[in-house]
Amino acid sequence: MSSTEIQIRRATLQDLPILLDFEQGIVEAERPFDVTIRQGKVSYYDLEKMVQDPKSCVVVAEVDGKIVSSGYAISKPARHYLDHEFYAYLGFMYTDGAYRGRGINAMVVDALKKWSQEQGFKEIRLTVYNDNVGAIKAYEKVGFKKHIIEMRLEQ
Repeated sequence: MSSTEIQIRRATLQDLPILLDFEQGIVEAERPFDVTIRQGKVSYYDLEKMVQDPKSCVVVAEVDGKIVSSGYAISKPARHYLDHEFYAYLGFMYTDGAYRGRGINAMVVDALKKWSQEQGFKEIRLTVYNDNVGAIKAYEKVGFKKHIIEMRLEQ
């Protein structure tokens, strides 16, 4: 597959049914890494609001008119002691299983990095489960570095 067949664009409200399906795909992919995610339908995001919010960027990748991947960048306030006031946070990263391994996620990340730079963000962050080795490798491939590990204790 050549990159000329892949189109990255801003998501629209018409994309919402597919985006909602992708969200459930993310939840199912993350359940093996997080025993605290409750069973049944779970909603992580207010996708309708995010698509319409000028302070966020939700993008999709299309192959031959079919939406196959997604991601978002939003502004988040940094902790008061950091050297930046806000940063871009990336999330909602999903690629249809039939299209994985083709560099589509990297194209989505590149589009979100470009938007973040245009907004003036000097820092971009994302979170990934420590045991999700495939995702970690994909993010490292596009320039991310491990920064902190969040730990938990169940009582």
